[in-house]
Amino acid sequence: MKNILFFSFLCFFTFTTKAQQKHNQTIYQFTVKDITGNDFDLAQLKGKKVLIVNTASKCGLTPQYKELEALYKKYKDHNFVIIGFPANNFKNQESGTNEEIAQFCEINYGVTFPMMEKISVKGNDMHPLYKFLTQKSLNGKEDSEVQWNFQKYLIGTDGKLEKVISPRTKPDDKEIIKWIEN
Repeated sequence: MKNILFFSFLCFFTFTTKAQQKHNQTIYQFTVKDITGNDFDLAQLKGKKVLIVNTASKCGLTPQYKELEALYKKYKDHNFVIIGFPANNFKNQESGTNEEIAQFCEINYGVTFPMMEKISVKGNDMHPLYKFLTQKSLNGKEDSEVQWNFQKYLIGTDGKLEKVISPRTKPDDKEIIKWIEN
């Protein structure tokens, strides 16, 4: 009987530990490629608040690049960074190459915040970072679906997901500003 109780406890402890490990995941476990193809280790962002956003160059929400850049310039010296991930998951609105996307962002919006290479943010080829961002079983916070271009994920200084923000919510919205400043 003691062996059965011990085995039951051991199984429960192992299950609980694995579940806790899943919920202790952060964005710091990911290394992505920047828009020029170099490795970008998200662990270098430890201690910063991070706004992750999927972007597109031919979308009605594309003018948010200007607002994102203004937000980045205002708060980049206050432990805050924006990371842009171009994605072509919605009506072929980001069909360009990484080089074309980089040129578009620089020429049209003067983007200086870090831009990553084009990825998929939904579907069978979803990037592992976006699996983390959208699955409660991985992020420990909530399930979500990327609704459209310019959906925003707010990541705390501990690397954990804190909030999902609608694509239509502008980067200078009071909810985002309050989150950055607190």
